[in-house]
Amino acid sequence: MAKIHMVLQGKGGVGKSMIAAAIAQYKASKGHKPLCIDTDPVNATFEGYKALDVRRLNIMDGDEINTRKFDSLVEMIASAENDVIIDNGASSFVPLSHYLISNQVPALLQDMGHEMVVHTVITGGQALTDTVSGFTQLAAQFPAEALFAVWLNPYWGAVAHEGKNFEQMKAYTSNKARVSAIIQIPNLKDETYGRDFAEMLQARLTFDEALAMESLTIMARQRLKIVRTQLFGQLDNAAVL
Repeated sequence: MAKIHMVLQGKGGVGKSMIAAAIAQYKASKGHKPLCIDTDPVNATFEGYKALDVRRLNIMDGDEINTRKFDSLVEMIASAENDVIIDNGASSFVPLSHYLISNQVPALLQDMGHEMVVHTVITGGQALTDTVSGFTQLAAQFPAEALFAVWLNPYWGAVAHEGKNFEQMKAYTSNKARVSAIIQIPNLKDETYGRDFAEMLQARLTFDEALAMESLTIMARQRLKIVRTQLFGQLDNAAVL
């Protein structure tokens, strides 16, 4: 049985492609070879990771999204023997979500012996309300066959509101039964860890590629190793992965 990991969040620029790349690298570190797919019609960031061999799915007809092209996505998933990781852009969030729900794709995948895992991200700062709302909508609309993993991204500020962290918010307590894992992205905003990680992301490099670069200083590589260990350690504890 393959797990279909789909990264969904209606807010742009919150770390979806980073999450997709992290999942793919984690799977590769375990000796797996996941099928990676980028459906973002605007910013194909995930496809930029050449080491991950990401396939680009064109869902556009001219300037419009053609939801029928998502049929090709299901065809790609159907025969998968290894896990599948799908990155989706903010601009195609609504049409893809509607397609998956209205066509009962989670149940279809379950009948095929697959399991859908929806990965969504909650950020601090100005996008907190929008990302929490996006999670609430997904949890309410997707059927029970879909599992959820929530990633907390503190880059723009603490993931908290009125003194409550995410696990104390109504959005979580009301949907707790749907959430199989909560993954805390390390706070990487300083001139050491943050800069090293940001430069790696901007270059679309995997951890392995960055750590193999002789041009990086010893301490830059050390910090990236620590970030990888922190992140992958949490994924080790997430049964849904």
